[in-house]
Order: sequence, then C-alpha cells, then structure tokens
Amino acid sequence: MNSYKINEVFESLQGEGSYTGLPSIFVRLQGCPVGCPWCDTKHTWVVSPELKTTSDAVMAETAESDSWFEHSTAQLLELFKLHGYVAKHIVITGGEPCLYDLTEITSSLITKGYSVQIETSGTYEIIAHPDTWVTVSPKVNMPGGRPVLSSAMRRANEIKHPIAMEKHIEELDQVLTLLGDQALPNIYLQPISQQKRATDLAIKTCIARNWRLSLQTHKFIGIE
Repeated sequence: MNSYKINEVFESLQGEGSYTGLPSIFVRLQGCPVGCPWCDTKHTWVVSPELKTTSDAVMAETAESDSWFEHSTAQLLELFKLHGYVAKHIVITGGEPCLYDLTEITSSLITKGYSVQIETSGTYEIIAHPDTWVTVSPKVNMPGGRPVLSSAMRRANEIKHPIAMEKHIEELDQVLTLLGDQALPNIYLQPISQQKRATDLAIKTCIARNWRLSLQTHKFIGIE
C-alpha cells in the first residue's frame, strides 16, 4: 500500500489558474529540491525524519510548520470524512508532488468521484492517472539545478508561470520550445507577490500573446 509524506491538508477555494474559485481539498506533500527563491512554502522543502508526527498533530496546527505525517489514500479519505470536507476537487501540491509516483492516489480518488489536479514544477516525471489535470509551473534555472522536462511540458493541461520581470517571460519562451509542434495549453502569467510592476507586465504580455492572467485570489480575500 502506497503512503505519502504530507505537510498539511485543508479545504478552501482554488485561487489560481483554470480552477480559480472551485471548492477544493488541498493535499500538500513534503519534500522539494527545486529551491525557488520566492517560494512561499519553504517549510515543505526538507523531509526531516525527526519531524514526522501524527495527522492529528498536523491538523491541529495554526501556523506553517515543517512537520509532516504519513498516510495512505484510504487514510486520507478517512481524514476528509473526519473533518467534514465536502469539496469534490483535490489539489495535490507541495513541495514537489512529482517526487512521488502518484498513480495510485490519483486513480483511487478519481474512482471515488473526485477530480484531481497536480501542481508541479515540471522538473520531475509526472506519473499519474491520465485523467489528472496537470498544472505545470515551470521552474527555470532554479538553485536546485534541475531542468524542466519536455515530458512534463507535454503533459501539462495548463502552464502557470510566476513573473516579476521581462527575463521571466524569456525563460517561459525558452521552455515552451519543449512542446515542439504540440498545441499550446492555456498559459497563465501570475505576478509574483502581486507587485505592481509584475502585474503591469503580466497584463501587457497576456494581451499581446493572448494568454491569461492568474491572480492569487485566495491571498486577496484572506483565505488559505
């Protein structure tokens, strides 16, 4: 039976990309070697054995923590029931969820009637049920030194790219070449930290390229 190292589980609204506004259960996995400087979940980077704890302890936390627990899919479903979660969309995020083979968890959740979304950096192979919605946020030239994979780009149902300056647009253009002749999926530009300069650049570029703007709406309305 597969099990997954989990940093947190919570129910909220998806705040980004194609599913913006949809009630969702977020399953944040522990572990990420990519090293994005602007990452807002750095507490998920390291899997420290001494910080392994119980799901009860993690679910009782009121602030971000680098502690984690381990659950199978069946245990996760029981956890959803215990906490009264009713959303039918599951977002598997991180950390970097594609450190894990996600075939079993995505397949089981889809069989149970959930829609499932993975949020990934595109630097690991995506191993999941074929009906999983894949959001690739390609992390280019990050300190972890991992390249964005053409297989991940080709699997993407949407590409969501954080930007702050023109060089980030150029990096996105670079990784889009990995798609070859494949049609572009929906492309979202997301201003980093909602900075005005970044937002203005994103708006200008979206209009020029016929791309889409993604704002972190959960941060605007003060939810997780």
